[in-house]
Amino acid sequence: MSELSAAPDPAHPAAAQVPLTTGALARRLGVAPTTLRSWEQRYGIGPAVRAEGRHRRWAPGDVAVLEEMCRLTSSGVPPAEAARVAKGAAGSEPGQAARTHGSSRAAGTLPLGDVRQECRGLARAAVRLDAPAVERQLADAVGQYGVVVAWQEVMVPTLHAVGRKWASSGDRYVEVEHLLSWHVSTALRRRTPPPGPQPDTPPAGPVMLACVPGEQHTLPIEALNAALGELGLPTRMFGAAVPAEALTAAVRRLGPAAVVLWAQARSTASLPLARHLAEIRWGVKGARRQPSVVLAGPGWSGPSARGALRPVSLQDAVEIVAGMYGVHGAGR
Repeated sequence: MSELSAAPDPAHPAAAQVPLTTGALARRLGVAPTTLRSWEQRYGIGPAVRAEGRHRRWAPGDVAVLEEMCRLTSSGVPPAEAARVAKGAAGSEPGQAARTHGSSRAAGTLPLGDVRQECRGLARAAVRLDAPAVERQLADAVGQYGVVVAWQEVMVPTLHAVGRKWASSGDRYVEVEHLLSWHVSTALRRRTPPPGPQPDTPPAGPVMLACVPGEQHTLPIEALNAALGELGLPTRMFGAAVPAEALTAAVRRLGPAAVVLWAQARSTASLPLARHLAEIRWGVKGARRQPSVVLAGPGWSGPSARGALRPVSLQDAVEIVAGMYGVHGAGR
């Protein structure tokens, strides 16, 4: 329970009636003071009391309206509609909305386009740096849709929107991208079940997942790891920038059914490394095996990688890998 919704201390019944400054209220809500001023200007959600010098003082009734506003926008409700509902729930005067101004884009709005409503709520929470709301919405999306749909239709569009906003605003919103990426990674790892006991003679080795040397972008391969985990397939995640000699050693030790190599950029993708891993063999003579190498990520694009296993989406990657274990129709 948040501080704002906690019951007042009966020993100090007047404490809950002390009006708050804009700065104090913003800290409690986890939003920027400019957000509160923008909501007041655009949607008529303002303080009932102004002290001398026109300083804003937010009474308990004002706080209740803003709590509801934050809750609604975090769930994806457009701000104008959230303001109308929040004021209605608090019994606001109908004329209070007369201070609403225009429909121009707010400073923190992300360029999302035509996306699921969950993306809008997630984006608003991320821009506010509202970590609890971001975490809750990601968990809800994964729980409702599964990893594949949550990644492709909720996480990726929001991450791309943050990236575009960052690129077009002179290095602003970097903190938003870092916070969102961290919580996306956390949500994916929480969805990945812990490895269970392995049979003495497994029908096939695990799936190795790794970024090629020099590659730091791990979120897409974390999503694949989580999606394969949902299907109960054995995986071994090695993460970012795995050295070539370490990949070779891991393949020899594990005898994997597949090795998924992620490369975000052409500069990190190494076809010689992929071919080397694909040629590693193990097992007794006459029954020697070698891994299937899956080249994932835009870094592998180009004619030189033709003929290789190259999934074009997370769903495609899940279906390719699951098919190696006889699991068909996965990822849909």
